[in-house]
Amino acid sequence: MSRIIVYTLVSADGVFSNPQLVANLTTYRDDAYYRDGLGVLSASVAMLYGRKTYEAFSKTWPGRDHPWADHMNRIKKYVFSNNLTEAGWGDTTIVKGEVAEEARRLKEAAVGDLLIFGHTHLAETLMRAGLVDLLDISIHPMFLGSGGMLVRDGLRADLTLVGTKVFSRIVKLSYAVSPTPRCDG
Repeated sequence: MSRIIVYTLVSADGVFSNPQLVANLTTYRDDAYYRDGLGVLSASVAMLYGRKTYEAFSKTWPGRDHPWADHMNRIKKYVFSNNLTEAGWGDTTIVKGEVAEEARRLKEAAVGDLLIFGHTHLAETLMRAGLVDLLDISIHPMFLGSGGMLVRDGLRADLTLVGTKVFSRIVKLSYAVSPTPRCDG
């Protein structure tokens, strides 16, 4: 059975969604950080997306000059959406139906890691369903004070620290996520 990995970034105060964080990403990332991320991406057999992230990434990554671009454009992609009718970015399959049930099927059938970039609504849904196996959190050295928070109301999980990496300005914490969901709400 595959693992589902959520690879996300946050500010030191737990914000993962804020234009200031995105605008400053290259300020904090060094070559070692990019190599680490590429290693996680390269070790994965597919990416999992919700519709909004897929639509944004499908406009951003093709033709982009970035250390991860070639692999992002080649890797198998599954986009979970009951509304999307067409997916034209590389090797993409649209997955319809109940998200957790379909993700469980993919996880059981795949041979290799399934990767989600960002703590998206898809990632949260799969965490609530007990399907996320590993949470990689890259902490960027800034306080933002507002924006989408990594931990949303009612989301609870037991985490076990399985790895740490220190880059020039970022610390990455890797946690195994308890297979039994502990979610309220």
